[in-house]
Amino acid sequence: MPHEQHYLAGLDLRGREVVVVGGGTVAQRRLPRLLAAGAVVRLVAPRTTPSVQALADAGELVWHARPFRHGDLDGAWYALACTDDPDVNAAVAAEAEECRVFCVRADAASRGSAVTPATGDHDGLLVGVLSGGSPRRSAAVRDAILDALRTAALADPGHEPVAAPTPGVALVGGGPGDPELITVRGRRLLARADVVVVDRLAPRELLDELSPHVQVVDAAKIPYGRAAAQETINRTLIEHARAGRFVVRLKGGDPYVFGRGFEELQACAEAGVPVTVVPGVTSAFSVPAVADVPVTHRGVAHDVVVVSGHVPPGDKRSLVDWDALGRLRGTVVLLMALERLAVIADTLVAAGRPADTPVAVVQEGTLRGERVVRSTLATVARAVADAGLRPPAVVVVGPVAGLATDAVRPGA
Repeated sequence: MPHEQHYLAGLDLRGREVVVVGGGTVAQRRLPRLLAAGAVVRLVAPRTTPSVQALADAGELVWHARPFRHGDLDGAWYALACTDDPDVNAAVAAEAEECRVFCVRADAASRGSAVTPATGDHDGLLVGVLSGGSPRRSAAVRDAILDALRTAALADPGHEPVAAPTPGVALVGGGPGDPELITVRGRRLLARADVVVVDRLAPRELLDELSPHVQVVDAAKIPYGRAAAQETINRTLIEHARAGRFVVRLKGGDPYVFGRGFEELQACAEAGVPVTVVPGVTSAFSVPAVADVPVTHRGVAHDVVVVSGHVPPGDKRSLVDWDALGRLRGTVVLLMALERLAVIADTLVAAGRPADTPVAVVQEGTLRGERVVRSTLATVARAVADAGLRPPAVVVVGPVAGLATDAVRPGA
């Protein structure tokens, strides 16, 4: 029997409304690329994963926290039915047919009027592959094309399966957020995963490149909100690996820089599960860099200290010598510190740092929502509040934050 034939087209969704029905891991995989394409997304779902909720909380999409109902596709250009209820997905597809809106059904592609190709990016090139009803082949060919582009080799595996690593766990640092900043090895292991356990700060666009058979487990830790307990994450990694699966633990930044990566390695080691560690580009240095803030500079700073601000000065749980930090002359990079920036700034000044010490705060560095506020220790808390900055953000304290550049950098 011949395969289904689809017409492969590129949609310009900039400023156009797209309705996504369902807030689970399927939606979590599809939303980042829609948002990156400039779509105006309306999400209809009674519940969402923590990562999808974070997109709504950040204002990147509008979430209607209720079930789908007739009329929800009014004004839409494109629709995705991503629920785990076939009846709801069928209702979405039926309304889309009435409205002449193309609709993707995640549970039964042949029953929708559109399908999502296996996609991936390379140096500004968007690669899309459709194989007429064989999504695993689409993903395999897509991966081969991307590998060929990255390595200058040419290969087409066709129906041949991609060889998977032996069962175990890979702790992969995904970098600061831009999907192009994950390491080559990290991306290759991610493409071979059976299960991906992902944090909110990991490069979310990479989820859309996963083969359809890959199970995505949302381990998002939203600050001061819902959280998956570390013990639960450890247990998830171990159980899937023991079941013969290759598990990628995809984390933002580097697994060992305030990422609890070593806790996960210890848990796996105690359970006899083999672990591969793939370092990542830490946000502590990369995020300031993209905002033109070098954490060291000749004649300006000969030392740099990275500090977690999740526990404030004066708290008995704190392991930080804040008085010593106040006496330093170099650079202090603060992670997870935005909510406690006022007390941290006051503590550093009280310990000896001049009140006019430059400070740079970078929100969502390397991503579309990147914003930078420059101030001083005396005024930074007010400046951040006035600007409405929110986590995740990296704070750089020291003379390097006051350096200016007139250089014109070419676009990436």
